Amino acid sequence: MSDSVSSATTSSPPSRLTRADLLTLTKFRLSALVIVTTFFGFWLNRGEPFNGWLLAHTLIGSILAAFGAAVFNQLMEIEPDSRMQRTADRPLPARRMEPSFAFGIGWLLSAFALIHLANMVNIEASILTAMTLGVYLFIYTPMKQGSAWNTIVGAVSGALPPLIGWAGAMGPPTSEAESIRWGLLIEPGAIYLFLLLFLWQLPHFLAINWMYREEYRKGGFVMWANDDDSGGKTSRLALIFSILAAALMLLPPLTGLTNYWFLLPALTVNFVLILLAWKFCSERERPVARKLFFYTLIYLPLMLVISMVFWQ
Repeated sequence: MSDSVSSATTSSPPSRLTRADLLTLTKFRLSALVIVTTFFGFWLNRGEPFNGWLLAHTLIGSILAAFGAAVFNQLMEIEPDSRMQRTADRPLPARRMEPSFAFGIGWLLSAFALIHLANMVNIEASILTAMTLGVYLFIYTPMKQGSAWNTIVGAVSGALPPLIGWAGAMGPPTSEAESIRWGLLIEPGAIYLFLLLFLWQLPHFLAINWMYREEYRKGGFVMWANDDDSGGKTSRLALIFSILAAALMLLPPLTGLTNYWFLLPALTVNFVLILLAWKFCSERERPVARKLFFYTLIYLPLMLVISMVFWQ
């Protein structure tokens, strides 16, 4: 990234830069997922009376951090993106934006997000956001070109936003002498939300990695599906993680987060996920993988809503 940044000689965007380019640079649609998961984390741990301003500040900080992470990620992957058809037209590889300008945007967004959360929400939310940025940018992004285990690391960073909301709902400490409240991260609700997001991402990304494995190979990204043209390994992994996601549904009722009626809709939604993953294992064809991928897009909002409805 430093070589790309230093090679730029200007700090202002070219005139061809459009609003669509800025939305692409911040991965606006993908970053919107951060808003949703942060909101649910906050909502499920909210206190009484409900503090709408605290929620707003938590969402502002988390979405700005997501935008900043997206910018830095694309700065670090200009060359690989230029080799893949689906990313070659992004503003940085297409040279519609100077890297120095993008770096400035990313730095401002990320710095403001951390400062805003620390001052307007609490230090725990700011620390979790910093951890998300650190894992995503300094471990996951470089790891994509060296190890297929990057999918696991990426799922960790993707599972942290609901914890930002969970911690944000607690607001500032009630006592000045109170240290950082690390106990927030080991509460059953926090563990459930983290694992739900973590396990959901794995069949989701495995399906898309297999469908676009040739693109990933061109970009130099090392994925489990790269050398799995038959789909055997990829589909088995998708099935294993889908079964683990279904097993997770036992945690909320067993820990008192929900009643046992939660299991009826939750296991139904997970049964469909397992069924589609099993079909992928059996047939190993692109249309079947596409069905699994699209169902994962429905799966997460369904599970978040079901969790919210039955939350005690």
